[in-house]
Amino acid sequence: MERLEFCENGIHLVFEIYKGQLKLLHFSSKAFQEQDIVTKSKEGNFHLVEIEIAGLNRPYERFGNKYVVTAPGCHMSYIDHKDYRNEYGRKLEFITFDQVTGIQVTSHLQFYDGISVLRSWSQVQNLGSSMQTLTYISSFNYLGIEKEGLHSRSDKMKLKVCHNSWYREMLWREYTLEELGLLQTQDTRDQRSSKVVSFSNTGNWSTKEFLPMGYIENTEVGNSLFWQIEHNGSWHWEISDQTGHLYLALSGPTEIESHWFKNLEPLQSFTSVPVAVGVCTGSFDDSMGELTKYRRRIRRSNKDNEKLNVIFNDYMNCLWGNPTTQEELPLVDAASKAGCEYYVIDAGWYSDGDWWDSVGEWKESKKRFPNGLKEVTEYIKSKGMIPGVWLELEVMGINCPKVQRVPKNWFFIRHGKRVTERSRYQLDFRNPSVIEYANSIIDRLVRDYQIGYIKMDYNIEPGIGTELNTDSIGDGLLQHERAYLQWLDSVFKKYPNLVIENCSSGGLRMDYGMLSRYSIQSTSDQHDYRYYATMAANAPAALTPEQAGVWSYPVLDGDREEVVFNMINAMLLRIHQSGQLAKISEERRALVVEGIQVYKRIREDIPKALPFWPIGLSDYRDEYSCLGLKTEDRTYVAIWRREGKTEIVTLPIAHLKGKKLSMKCIYPSYDESTYVWNKDTGEMTVRLPRNNMARLFELTVNEK
Repeated sequence: MERLEFCENGIHLVFEIYKGQLKLLHFSSKAFQEQDIVTKSKEGNFHLVEIEIAGLNRPYERFGNKYVVTAPGCHMSYIDHKDYRNEYGRKLEFITFDQVTGIQVTSHLQFYDGISVLRSWSQVQNLGSSMQTLTYISSFNYLGIEKEGLHSRSDKMKLKVCHNSWYREMLWREYTLEELGLLQTQDTRDQRSSKVVSFSNTGNWSTKEFLPMGYIENTEVGNSLFWQIEHNGSWHWEISDQTGHLYLALSGPTEIESHWFKNLEPLQSFTSVPVAVGVCTGSFDDSMGELTKYRRRIRRSNKDNEKLNVIFNDYMNCLWGNPTTQEELPLVDAASKAGCEYYVIDAGWYSDGDWWDSVGEWKESKKRFPNGLKEVTEYIKSKGMIPGVWLELEVMGINCPKVQRVPKNWFFIRHGKRVTERSRYQLDFRNPSVIEYANSIIDRLVRDYQIGYIKMDYNIEPGIGTELNTDSIGDGLLQHERAYLQWLDSVFKKYPNLVIENCSSGGLRMDYGMLSRYSIQSTSDQHDYRYYATMAANAPAALTPEQAGVWSYPVLDGDREEVVFNMINAMLLRIHQSGQLAKISEERRALVVEGIQVYKRIREDIPKALPFWPIGLSDYRDEYSCLGLKTEDRTYVAIWRREGKTEIVTLPIAHLKGKKLSMKCIYPSYDESTYVWNKDTGEMTVRLPRNNMARLFELTVNEK
């Protein structure tokens, strides 16, 4: 028996070579304690990687569809490991091998200097003499997530999951494992249930039900484990029990959940989707701070996330996808006067009338723009802004003329027919002709109209995948998704200053497969600013603040508090300004201008700030919501009050406890709130005297 122990960036890992097999015994912010292992036997347990090859027997018992005791995962032999440094930090690679099939797995663990998060993925290679069918491969697998402490896991373990939906993005819920049906008996040493706490996505809308991330905290000892799956399609993670412990398994597509398998001929290989896993001794806020730092480290370097330019988009509570030259020009004037720096013409610019089922050629409508779209884009430029347009480049409408002129293999195919969804066909980005077509659209818009911003929308869910040129329907989807990401990489390589917004009916592909490329994400299509406060408050748990595009859209019949509430929704994130700025009152328009001016003063702090939530994550039913961003020098706090009877709210701000502060409401300037700071308790108390009002505060430590 040989132990391999590592401690890097606050992550403690302990491996053991047991009877020729590699065991991962420990992954935590706490040091390893031998007595925490309670299972009677290590046989069939503690595998670094779980892998299933079709047709193999499992020598150990398991119940249900859990991804434990896989074959050959349960008898992979340890071969070797590497320990070295690269440009990111320390890198561990572990090689295991199955004599029966000739399957070899290299498990990659990439650390990032100064961050308690690592990226993990698995590379499978067939070194045997016959074809093998891969039906499951974990990207990360760890048994023992609950083992520190004496209390039962029902009492000490709290799981947070982020539910996601159209109009209701980023809604976090906390559960005990017992509430999710994972019960615990008195003697757990041999407990193995068939119950799995699992969360999955099947299809191309990667976040249509859940964000591909989670957080579990051991409240007894005060440590946490958190993760994200960095994939823009089908994914799966699960927690269940196995011989006395709980395990966490993270993966991309699977055969059971997402119709995926992969045939590996001799010498062929497959690489799983990457995942990130972090540990922390501290709160949810501390964990999300580590994840924020990691997300910034893995993201494509770009100027947009440094500058945080203000975007005007003509859609929300404004033109609603019905642009014309006549409507645009006054809006361009108003957006320019407000201080916007991009101006985006949203949906409808390419069609004379109803455009939903005819999209695909992306040529301007002469009816909407009699003198051409270029007249408007040139006018935008003359006002000192960069023009942008809306695209939905991954689909073609069923009535698009081009559909009849291109081969069937341009599209997803199932049962021999093109997959049809909401009057659109899904393009297959594995096809070089589709890539050529997509490039031609981007090239033409940049060349002919000097487009510098593209809102890349995506409004269908094509389902499990395509049967064309693939081993399995799910693998056809996976290949397409990876081809799409490669295409994105090529676009940004050619046009490094082009800003492309990731939009999928709002936030339905809010994953870091996409967001490691895109600089900005549409967080929602929600058109009620009061509900949007919850998304704004919760956004930095899902993505970095500087990538979170949030609508601010004053309505025609609102008052000044409505404008302020709208603006504060976006002011600690990215402003997607909209609304009929040319038609609202001068007083309310001046508040938009003021909000953008304040944002421009503070925006340089946002890309280096870490989020915190003084009163916890927001629910749509909460009267009060709150988001804070902290830097070394300043702290910003946004507070929203919706409907209710409570005028006063107390906000604990732990990192400022005991410090004397300069505290100021920086927006709006006419502030009608009252507020005090208690340095001894580390609490900020604010009085908001009416419903549906919001305020933005700046707190600076005063050492005098």
